[in-house]
Amino acid sequence: MSNHQTNQIQGPVALKNVAAFMAMTTRLIERSPHLPGFGVCHGPSGFGKTYASIFAQNRVKATRIEVGDSWTRRTLLHRVLREFGERPKERTPIAELAEMARGALGQDSSRPLIVDEADKLVDKGMIEILRELQEESGAPVILIGEEKLPTKLLAVERMHNRVLHWFSAEPCDLDDTRVLAGAFAPKVEIKDDLLDTIRMRSGGRARRIVVNLDHAAVVARNAGLKTLDLKLWGAEDFYTGEPPAPRHVEAYPRRAGGKAVA
Repeated sequence: MSNHQTNQIQGPVALKNVAAFMAMTTRLIERSPHLPGFGVCHGPSGFGKTYASIFAQNRVKATRIEVGDSWTRRTLLHRVLREFGERPKERTPIAELAEMARGALGQDSSRPLIVDEADKLVDKGMIEILRELQEESGAPVILIGEEKLPTKLLAVERMHNRVLHWFSAEPCDLDDTRVLAGAFAPKVEIKDDLLDTIRMRSGGRARRIVVNLDHAAVVARNAGLKTLDLKLWGAEDFYTGEPPAPRHVEAYPRRAGGKAVA
């Protein structure tokens, strides 16, 4: 969702994935001390995982980081500490940084750490750092990643059996699409036949649905309509995320000296 679109929203958009992510977060916070403290949210891009995690972050005052491609162990620990307002020296040994991070997380063991793009930590062999931080601090840690994240974690023997809750983000259904329409295109009534077509053509991905809803609002505004259905949508294109097909530019006439050349 673009900043422009997000800024139009005055409150949380209560999609089912948001509610399910919040339920997982609550379960981790309220778990018994003897239970593992990891949660995993996985699913294709555009299913709203990040949005759901930001909602939960704000509700429970969690700390949240998004892993970058260039991150090292040192970067990871620095970013965790920065979320707690700490600024360790650049040359602080990694073992000392890890000890500081464990201490910061342990100050309030009910405050989760949410790690988006966690796949990258697994790929780089850095996920064990989070295992140590979670186990020694007791704070819940929620990993967010693409659909293959659970499979990747299975290859790390000491990680996968420490996951208390696996949450598979689901594509938007018609109810979710209605909620998104109310939030992102509030000035036009979009009928269910068009909403469901938008949902299907968007692959159930919230991000694409929002783009189509934004276009629907423009179509209605330009036509002076307060209600829009599939018939009135007509031949308008749907945003599907698919790139444009290659053009056969070799078939185009070339120009030489301003004259077309076959």
